[in-house]
Amino acid sequence: MYLPCESIGRHLTPIFRAYLAKELIEKHGFTQVEAAKKLGITQAAVSQYLRLKRGVKGLEEFKDFLPLIESATSEVAGEIVSGKIDSGKVALKLCEICLSIRRKSLEHK
Repeated sequence: MYLPCESIGRHLTPIFRAYLAKELIEKHGFTQVEAAKKLGITQAAVSQYLRLKRGVKGLEEFKDFLPLIESATSEVAGEIVSGKIDSGKVALKLCEICLSIRRKSLEHK
């Protein structure tokens, strides 16, 4: 038995990390190492996100929610840059996105 967060999170987590890593590096000038530290992942993982080796599986499943994901990652990136949020709270933001997606999915049924 899988919980809803488990099944959504399996694909949403890498997508969220990929968008967030890209935002930190391209818009805020972070290095891959700096972004990795802020996200609590390795530099190699960040590199794979940027080269689209990770974070693209399941993207089609979330295409209707990409504006929500992009908006949330932009907000989280700003909070990381300003020092308002750490890697633990980044995980909580991901939980909020997951919950929003689940709610919107139920509304459309």
